[in-house]
Amino acid sequence: MTWERALFSLFDDLEQQAEGLALAARDSDVAEHGRAEYATVDLEARVHGSVGQVVGCDLAGGLRLRGEVARAGRGWCLLGAELAGPGGDGHREWVVNLACVTRVVGLGPRAVAPEARGVAARLGLGSVLRRLAESRQPVVLVRSDGGQVRGRVGRVGADFVEMVAEPDGLEVVPLLAVAALRSD
Repeated sequence: MTWERALFSLFDDLEQQAEGLALAARDSDVAEHGRAEYATVDLEARVHGSVGQVVGCDLAGGLRLRGEVARAGRGWCLLGAELAGPGGDGHREWVVNLACVTRVVGLGPRAVAPEARGVAARLGLGSVLRRLAESRQPVVLVRSDGGQVRGRVGRVGADFVEMVAEPDGLEVVPLLAVAALRSD
């Protein structure tokens, strides 16, 4: 074998090893970037990516729902659901406060970033409650402790809702304590 041939063979081997190391490093960087990027995905983004999916949802206070994610907004979703387990009261639409969700089963693999959502999907729970207040429709508000308030949504503040409750009159509930609402 000539020196020229031996050197080319050596350089080819070294070049292949370098390419292999570069590909391994790139794969590692891509995987790390993917993990870091996924760490920014929140539950709300996953719920937005699961509109149309049937999910099971457990909330603080013991409420269990199962149904289709019909819509999603900032911090809430509309679930066409029925109460899971015995004593269910049939199909209803529930507005679910995502801050009170303790577990969700059946979410799709997609996530939708906030900047990719439509204007209506950026409205918060307060906006939904204000619309219910305008409708004067009777509702059942389920608190995060499992308690229920029957009545109509009154005024909605920055971090609370006034419920015109039956028979107690006016009851103020912090938005963080609102687990879910449904029509009565």
